[in-house]
Amino acid sequence: MGDPTVSPLLWLIGAAEVAFWGFLLAGLATRYLLRRRRLGGIVLLGVPLVDVVLVTAAAGDVLTGGEPASVHGLAALYLGVTVAFGHSLVRWADVRFAHRFAGGPTPVKPPRGGLARTRHEWREFGKVVATWVITAAVLVLLTVLAGRGIPAPGDWTGDPMWSWLSRASLVAGIWFVVGPLWATVFPGTDEFPGTGDRERSGV
Repeated sequence: MGDPTVSPLLWLIGAAEVAFWGFLLAGLATRYLLRRRRLGGIVLLGVPLVDVVLVTAAAGDVLTGGEPASVHGLAALYLGVTVAFGHSLVRWADVRFAHRFAGGPTPVKPPRGGLARTRHEWREFGKVVATWVITAAVLVLLTVLAGRGIPAPGDWTGDPMWSWLSRASLVAGIWFVVGPLWATVFPGTDEFPGTGDRERSGV
């Protein structure tokens, strides 16, 4: 059996993922299927509310004596990803829902080359950096609340909670090389100029 102070938080992370998609789909369905845009917007507010609940639960766990563990690091990384990428994911889904059910414009794929692609890749990498920063901030908060010292970067891999930031750093490094760095060195030619701007203006 798992540690009783950790297992509930792991279940909560799973529930948060389900709730994220539940609020997203319910909000879009209300907006476009029921034609209730204002109510749909209110339902979509549940998406960031899920993050608030999760970070509060993680902080409360360590404040009440829970040992900082791998699941707390996973919660921190999950929060970083959802906060950094959540808005763009909602916007991506909104454009496609509007096109499918409300006669909205056809979704346009990201640029495949040229300066537009380079800008797109750097913009996406900015979300990765935001994920890293948010994850680190939550880990610092949990570490301080637990009354512990913040480990040095060289010790992250040996710490169950902070090892998640090491994984995030590895992913960020790979993303940088295959994303913005590659697009900057080998930008190619954009076959459909301006598509990135039209995609971003979909909502």
